[in-house]
Amino acid sequence: MPDSNGSQTRQNDKDPKSPMTESFNFKPGKIIANKYEIENLLGCGWEGEVYLTRELRTGIERTAKFFFPKRNINNEVAQRFAQKLYRIRTNPLIIQYHNHEIIKYKSQDITCLISDYVDGDLLCDYLNKNPGKRIHPFVALKIIHTIALGLEDIHASGEYHGDLHINNIFVKPIGVGFHVKLIDPFDWRDNKYLNIKKDVVDLIRILYDILGGKKWYAKQGPEIKSICCGLKKTMITKKFKNAGVLRKYIETIEWVI
Repeated sequence: MPDSNGSQTRQNDKDPKSPMTESFNFKPGKIIANKYEIENLLGCGWEGEVYLTRELRTGIERTAKFFFPKRNINNEVAQRFAQKLYRIRTNPLIIQYHNHEIIKYKSQDITCLISDYVDGDLLCDYLNKNPGKRIHPFVALKIIHTIALGLEDIHASGEYHGDLHINNIFVKPIGVGFHVKLIDPFDWRDNKYLNIKKDVVDLIRILYDILGGKKWYAKQGPEIKSICCGLKKTMITKKFKNAGVLRKYIETIEWVI
């Protein structure tokens, strides 16, 4: 849960042996591990930077996540990340992890994890393309339903995503629905039941945000408000104990015309 992450952050930042790299700034054309060529930066976060790369032998595009040394003491964070991806690998919403590489950067060993390249837009970027940076309620529910459907199997297995927000969800409109991929799952190593509930709370917060947030919430219909529950966590977790319950609820909504 968030407090665990905060403790880990403070501990790692204060480690006197922890290198202080904040950015790798790899340029297009740089060769990694004699196997991959950097194409461009896809994003960065607390743990490290993510780049689009191309396999030298096959030309296949891959995603490479490079971990900042001070965030990855004893390779613990990268290992947990890879193991998490492996445990939930059969779920169609999850990116597929391929392999682990160690490269040298300024005389430091840097861990790099290679996974599938995800086609589409981050949900935050897709949102920005829409008028008013918000999505029609029916379209928003299509996205949330797709995510809930995938999370349902993850939750049923006792697992969870752990870090759902609009910056780690890829969406691509296809036909009357969306192709969705979730990236950067996080293993908090604490109560799985509480993290499953947190996934649901986070997913409903995403619905609230993509509909326009506080500015537009009062104007939403009863169908939406019955899901968002005013963002009251106790009400949400009581009504939707996991993603499967939320998915079924969305499928049985009676719209007020």
